[in-house]
Amino acid sequence: MTRVVFLLVPQLHLLDLAGPAQVFTTAADFGYGYEVGYVAEREDVPTAQGVTLRVEVSLPEAAPDDLLIVPGWREMRLRGGGPIGPAALRWLADHHASGGTVASVCVGADALGRAGLLDGRRCTTHHDVQDELARRYPRASVVRDVLYVVDDRVVTSAGIASGIDLALHLIAVRHGPAAAARVARQMVVYTRRNGDDQQVSAMLRHRAHLNDVVHRIQDLIDTRFTEHLGLADLASAVGVSERTLTRHFTESTGLTPLRYQQLLRVERAEHLIGQGATVESAARSVGFQDARMLRRLRSRG
Repeated sequence: MTRVVFLLVPQLHLLDLAGPAQVFTTAADFGYGYEVGYVAEREDVPTAQGVTLRVEVSLPEAAPDDLLIVPGWREMRLRGGGPIGPAALRWLADHHASGGTVASVCVGADALGRAGLLDGRRCTTHHDVQDELARRYPRASVVRDVLYVVDDRVVTSAGIASGIDLALHLIAVRHGPAAAARVARQMVVYTRRNGDDQQVSAMLRHRAHLNDVVHRIQDLIDTRFTEHLGLADLASAVGVSERTLTRHFTESTGLTPLRYQQLLRVERAEHLIGQGATVESAARSVGFQDARMLRRLRSRG
């Protein structure tokens, strides 16, 4: 059983909290072994949306497998003192030092910075305060225009809804992408996004529809795009004919299932090549037998 403990601060944004909390409670409902808890330095915590939350005030001892998350709060500028006291900052730092993972949503990154957890690490935050975060923590490397960043068990996200993406990523790392896709689909969050990818990825561009059959097929392809996926097998997985599947998929996405899979492969290969992989090794990593097909698809644009 893994505990996910949210450290709540005054004027926190409800979606910063509720988004990732929903991910982990949904995962728990599916039997993935999570227990979600909440703690604060004061018993009554006012939120930016006007609801006051009442939570425990004693900081629990966290095991290395536990996850501590600091949701963001309403603040257009990062305050010098911040809304979190020294005891809570030590709690975050000590948990990381003992091998645990610490995460933040939105301006919650400021708490990790004050705890010394951003020094020498890549991080991100809401676009409104990226410059200020970089000034306040010059030893940190602030990554702009991404949804979340993971660096040595310190996980930071851009803000608000990106906390859902962060939580789904952590589910995928621990339990596999199929588990994350299952949780996302239960939450009706079909556009599960990657942290270092821009929001123009194929997974996003072709999810702006409401066809449940097509979403289910996309979930399957998203998690197994490096494998050979025959049209008959895809159709059987959702209980429709090959002709019906092709028609629905094309109407909803503008692509055939094969072309959609090829786009995912090419995007992943481009990422690997950008990280220093050869074209040949990247091609094989994403499921092509050799680099010829990858080169052909890349030249097609």
